[in-house]
Amino acid sequence: MMSRDPREPALISIVVPVFNEEASVDALIPRLFGLLEREGLAGEVICVDDGSRDTSWDKLIAWRTRYPALTLVSLSRNFGKEIAIAAGLDIAEGNAVILMDGDLQHPPEVIPEFLAQWRAGYDIAYGVRRNRDHDGAARRWLSRTFYRLFNTVSNTPITPDAGDFRLMDRKVVDAIRRMRERARFMKGIYSWVGFKSVAVEFDVTERVGGKSSFSPGRLFTLAFDGILSFSTVPLRIAMYAGASIALASIALGAYYLIRTLIYGIDVPGFASIIVSTLALSGFTMLQLGLMGLYLGRIYDEVKARPLYLLREIVGKAATESVHSRIKDMSDVGS
Repeated sequence: MMSRDPREPALISIVVPVFNEEASVDALIPRLFGLLEREGLAGEVICVDDGSRDTSWDKLIAWRTRYPALTLVSLSRNFGKEIAIAAGLDIAEGNAVILMDGDLQHPPEVIPEFLAQWRAGYDIAYGVRRNRDHDGAARRWLSRTFYRLFNTVSNTPITPDAGDFRLMDRKVVDAIRRMRERARFMKGIYSWVGFKSVAVEFDVTERVGGKSSFSPGRLFTLAFDGILSFSTVPLRIAMYAGASIALASIALGAYYLIRTLIYGIDVPGFASIIVSTLALSGFTMLQLGLMGLYLGRIYDEVKARPLYLLREIVGKAATESVHSRIKDMSDVGS
């Protein structure tokens, strides 16, 4: 593994998806630029407003007067965090790109360690939480269960407790930018592209304000999307279960045929008929629904709509070179 020359000038891009983060914006922006200044880094900070309904965008605009290297991107509506990350990566121009959340639970002070690992030759330095004490016992158990299940059914294993907080080399960013699927599960995408990676442990800090937009329902949907995006095992399970039921039905039919030939016809059992009919009908509907989910994903991809629509870009990213890079990946509003 070849290390990178720390004396070689490099542009560092920090991409921050923002959704209703008005409580943390005023603490986030000066903290990021203060870090860049202390470390002597040439950097840009790109905040992607994912259709916020509060004053997040107005506060970001206000900070532009003090920090010209702050680039602001406003999406036309809320497309979701995964898509907001894709928009930020499309616009980032750095030799290394750092992803982090806007609620300051990803401490910027970990960024120098990311950069040290990058200069040592790693293409990806990803943050791993030391503990999840801030989560409830039920959430921790569900998280562990998801990681075990995902790594069992998928050929693309992901690291438990590793999220979006990470540094990626330019070639990694370019590889991810080529992946334009609509149902995006970024943890799986980070793992799928490969490259030399190293874990950096960090302690999750308290949110500056507000509350997480990821409700248990949204987390469940994201986990389910991740499994469907990176595994066809659910389809195979349904197929094997269907084949097993078919074989069991044949065996049961043969048993009753032989029993009838020997002992004659019994009085039919109403309860057994109803139970078996409902069970088989329910399983059939389950299989159809599962296939429908996969088919729906194919339908979304075939429509080939852009991943997102840009309402506005403010900052140096609003240049002809950046627009030419993203024109085939998004539409820019007037």
